[in-house]
Amino acid sequence: MLSFIWNYLAVFLIILTVVVFVHELGHFLVARWNGVRVEVFSIGFGREIWGFTAKSGTRWRISLLPLGGYVKFFGDADAASATGDDRPMTDEEKAVSFQHKRVGQRAAIVVAGPAANFIFAILGLAGLFMALGQPVTEPVVGAVHAGTAAEAAGIKAGDRILSINGQVVERFQDIQRIVRLEIEHPLELSVRRGELVMAISAQPRVIQRQGVFGGQEKVPVLGISADQASTRIINHGPVSALGEALRETESMVRGTFVGIGQMINGTRDTDELGGPIRIARGAGEAAQLGVSSVIFYTILLSLNLGLINLFPIPVLDGGHLLFYAFEAILGRPLGERAQEYGFRIGLFLVLALMVFATRNDIVALPVWDVVKRLFS
Repeated sequence: MLSFIWNYLAVFLIILTVVVFVHELGHFLVARWNGVRVEVFSIGFGREIWGFTAKSGTRWRISLLPLGGYVKFFGDADAASATGDDRPMTDEEKAVSFQHKRVGQRAAIVVAGPAANFIFAILGLAGLFMALGQPVTEPVVGAVHAGTAAEAAGIKAGDRILSINGQVVERFQDIQRIVRLEIEHPLELSVRRGELVMAISAQPRVIQRQGVFGGQEKVPVLGISADQASTRIINHGPVSALGEALRETESMVRGTFVGIGQMINGTRDTDELGGPIRIARGAGEAAQLGVSSVIFYTILLSLNLGLINLFPIPVLDGGHLLFYAFEAILGRPLGERAQEYGFRIGLFLVLALMVFATRNDIVALPVWDVVKRLFS
């Protein structure tokens, strides 16, 4: 029980707290830079269980429900910054009120949260590359597994894959990334075998397997393994580490958008969407793999939090930015009724997504199979 509490619950809460703190700190710092008074900086929701008031007047607090956080600006009627305080304000109060700042300043404050998550992820990846190096494997086939798409297509051990569907392959990790994303199309590979360069077509097969951080996942598999003898560790300095971190971040973001598009058109299974239970399970699996895996999992979660918050859904940061875009174009804010309906729709969408993701989490638990057998 103690092992479960530490490896899953405690590590999950630590990771989530770090990621949420980074996000809210981005909002906080840019708000203060723009002269906005911050009344509350909270990690978690609900009743305060610990806190203190800084000289600036900000109440820093840890709240009872540790599944998120918020900053409340002076002049907001609520923590979501959805509406302003209707009471009359003096000129001095308007000067430090979020709602009375220019639209560009408000947009900068809102976008600062996701931006902080991205910066944290990029710097974190760069730090890992400098501290541990970056494992890079040449795109050479070490083995072809029996009964797979690679065997059927005629791929052989020793083949060097040059490109897939027009995308240049520089390392074996590129093959894994492309195969996972190109599930809608057959793979057209350019392969060098000895002195001969040939074109090979293969259709990966979707299988269910254990994910890197726990849980079952459905993935397309080509059926090849890398030549481990061709793996090397690249030791990076600050500049090259930052460049590789930016490249990896871009690849993760692009992969996320491709995956979402495939879920929308039905190519990819929506069961891959996970909620807090799956995140906690992944955190526990990462903890058992070691500190570096926990750091990488934190980076991955930070990147996803920043990206999701930029979606143009009212209630999320992207929804605020959408309203500010309309305000900048029209020269005035949208009407109160339009904003109210927008936030209601946004709240419904977010809650529906949370319920659906949590349903996926529960169905993926081993105990669910026991329940199904009991009632079948």
